[in-house]
Amino acid sequence: MEIRHPMHPGHGKVLDTEGLRREFLIQNLFVPGSLKMVYSHIDRIVICGIMPLSEPLELKTDREVFGVDYFLERRELGVINVGGPGMIRIDGTDYSLDCKDGLYAGMGSRELSFSSQDSADPAKFYCLSGTAHKRYDTQAVPRGKARELHLGSDENCNRRVIRQLIHPAVLPSCQLVMGYTELAKGNVWNTMPAHTHERRMEVYFYFELDPDQAVFHLMGEPRETRHILVRNEEAVISPSWSIHSGVGTGNYTFIWGMVGENQTFDDMDGASMDDMA
Repeated sequence: MEIRHPMHPGHGKVLDTEGLRREFLIQNLFVPGSLKMVYSHIDRIVICGIMPLSEPLELKTDREVFGVDYFLERRELGVINVGGPGMIRIDGTDYSLDCKDGLYAGMGSRELSFSSQDSADPAKFYCLSGTAHKRYDTQAVPRGKARELHLGSDENCNRRVIRQLIHPAVLPSCQLVMGYTELAKGNVWNTMPAHTHERRMEVYFYFELDPDQAVFHLMGEPRETRHILVRNEEAVISPSWSIHSGVGTGNYTFIWGMVGENQTFDDMDGASMDDMA
């Protein structure tokens, strides 16, 4: 268990490159045959990478950290598979997930295990967990069930498809909202003009990047912008006071996930180009 702490925006703007990466960047999420978990005290979100090989991996709690008997006793969980075909067993029920399929596990789910169909092409389960106050049904969310939004243009280098998997228009959850955005070939900007979410934090997970490509993830207050260079299958924690936008050296896909005060996807505080510095 890796623990990250909150940060005041005044502190964030004085960090150097190494400091920004230490506080906000998550690397090496997928370790073959292992489960990696990062607990951020920013809205108490948990970021997890699970890569089973020949044996299933169980998601268990750390009682010293969480103070509960099982991980989802007072939490909910969202999962998107970014690897080969896999399966999640939750309290005796099996859910199959192909690449880019999702799953929502409701509060109160006790036993969770993750497995790959083929260890030579292992599943990679990217997970986000937020605190919960009510139990909602556990459901698989295949990519075909996602709500799609088509945004941007080739002229602005930001033509993209947003797929909302865990979203009020698709299924109920307590506070977690989650999905992914695919940029069309030749498009590199994921959000510009940028924005912040005063009422929610967000985590970005970038994938489908070639080894020699990268994304310059922009963060910081609109008048104090910074950047973190992000490689394939790395994530960035974005506090509510920070913009979260990025430009890549080529097109890519990223998973976004939010927790906070509401689930209104377009409830954001825009930062026009005149507001940026």
